[in-house]
Amino acid sequence: MTSAQAPQPQPGQQPISQPMGERASIGLTAVIVAVTREVPRVLVVRRLTHDLATPQQQASGDWDALPFGPFAPERHRTLEQGLRRWVTELTGLPLGYVEQLYTFGDRYRDLREVDGEPRVVSVGYIALTREAPLSGSGAAEWHDWYSYFPWEDWRDGRPAMIARTLLPALERWADHDPELAAARRDRVHTTFSRDDDAWDYERVLERYELLYEAGLVAEAPRDRAVLARLAQNGKLPADVAGLWSGPTQPEALAATGIPMAQDNRRILAAALGRVRGKLKYRPVVFDLLPPQFTLFQLQRLVEALSGVRLHKQNFRRLLIAGGLVEATGALEVRTGGRPAELYRFRREILRERAAAGVGLPTIRITE
Repeated sequence: MTSAQAPQPQPGQQPISQPMGERASIGLTAVIVAVTREVPRVLVVRRLTHDLATPQQQASGDWDALPFGPFAPERHRTLEQGLRRWVTELTGLPLGYVEQLYTFGDRYRDLREVDGEPRVVSVGYIALTREAPLSGSGAAEWHDWYSYFPWEDWRDGRPAMIARTLLPALERWADHDPELAAARRDRVHTTFSRDDDAWDYERVLERYELLYEAGLVAEAPRDRAVLARLAQNGKLPADVAGLWSGPTQPEALAATGIPMAQDNRRILAAALGRVRGKLKYRPVVFDLLPPQFTLFQLQRLVEALSGVRLHKQNFRRLLIAGGLVEATGALEVRTGGRPAELYRFRREILRERAAAGVGLPTIRITE
């Protein structure tokens, strides 16, 4: 396992020791997003062979994982260069524009830390691309990102599972501890509002973390079981294993999407929220489109990422008034339908305005 090195002693000094619990390894994690036929897709791998991979991942693990590899200072001039090399090795996919997301370094995010291994601190990145064939060593696949967050797709209206399964389960968890019930219910009704108009589509990470804390995603009982066993063996304080408390609710667990390795679904939730937020002030969607596109294609792509249906006329009015697109004079030829005008992204807008997102009209439609 590649880890940060202890400071080297100067001549005449005694060697500087580094306690086991203070070592850290640096990893690089990529959230790679494409939209294909109106389905937002994320690139996952099923096999990792480097020294930060768990034994299960090295043997083609059962859990989807984001492309990930260790930062090697002697081989990688920058963190981003290291990320690009790992993604190409694992998936065969060359990356274009990438953006740093967040640094994830919570204690025990890699459970091998309790056995004295270094803490794994991972620097996350987002890349937007168009879907392409895959190769490489990671057994990579494109997956629908709503298979990990089924409560986030509102394109056909509020998902029935929220009222039928999630809210009752969250309220049972909230009431399980009378002293915390009021505060927990406030969090539940803020993040999973019963009012459709109050739903904040950017708060993806908050919703996932609440479900994790309530034990309603598969990663929570998985991690809880490991930490509880280690606490019984005296390898870590009992209060660490007792971070989660609440009733066991198998029906809700079965409804909350596909689990991922380690804290990868948390990283993916952070990325989804970031992408949704950037729709309002950065033209990120155009990285996912061909050079020429119809306004209908653009609207459907924005809807796929945001998880909501948009008002057609309001959306087009925002695009035209904002100077984001311009007509090419060409038409898309479709059999059996009226040809649609093709547009291109106006890159000059990046020099003209600091904030140049597509915007999201406040009127939502579900038909």
